[in-house]
Amino acid sequence: MGWRVVGAGFPRTGTTSLKVALERLLGKPCYHMEELFGRPDDAAVWRDACAGAVPDWRRFLAGYAAGVDWPVSWFWRELSAAFPDALVVLSRRESAERWYQSVDRTVLDGARHLMGGGPAGRRPPLLATAGPEQGGALEEMMRALFGGAFGDPHDRDRVIAAYERHLAEVRATVPAHRLLEWQPADGWQPLCAALGLPIPDEPFPHENATARTPDGR
Repeated sequence: MGWRVVGAGFPRTGTTSLKVALERLLGKPCYHMEELFGRPDDAAVWRDACAGAVPDWRRFLAGYAAGVDWPVSWFWRELSAAFPDALVVLSRRESAERWYQSVDRTVLDGARHLMGGGPAGRRPPLLATAGPEQGGALEEMMRALFGGAFGDPHDRDRVIAAYERHLAEVRATVPAHRLLEWQPADGWQPLCAALGLPIPDEPFPHENATARTPDGR
């Protein structure tokens, strides 16, 4: 059985909460950037994919029922084609400004450390936990993602424009019957309705992403 959900949202759009919620609904793991803490060898696969060497997605991601956050959401086109029956969930914040306020002090801090060109940021925690070989692949993967998405992570207007452009591209590309736009405040209802599943009798897992993962997702 293929994936049920392909996440297309940028980091800092409630992806940690969405991961936990989808695992509860689908009963299987959901791939997220934090998976790389336990699967550091995956970084080389994602790095190569960023360079055009696309893997056999079904083989590489076997055992997962969904994926959200980078690096998955960077490949939303390829993954939605590989899993044509999957729902595409475009997670977003209530405004581009609110998203930027969140990403500026978390994900972009790692981008600034890696890419330079201005005030330095903090070293991404994933790099500190990986061995030399995996660390090199992780750094190359992150440079490709940050550079491809934002160009200059110090340029606020450029970063916000990239976020808005991404939302527009997903909306214009994914057929309406496959696309769900979702915000963390929406909770269970739209996810369950789109997936044809009952709403769990428990609160939606609004995770404190900054506290949950050192990368602040």
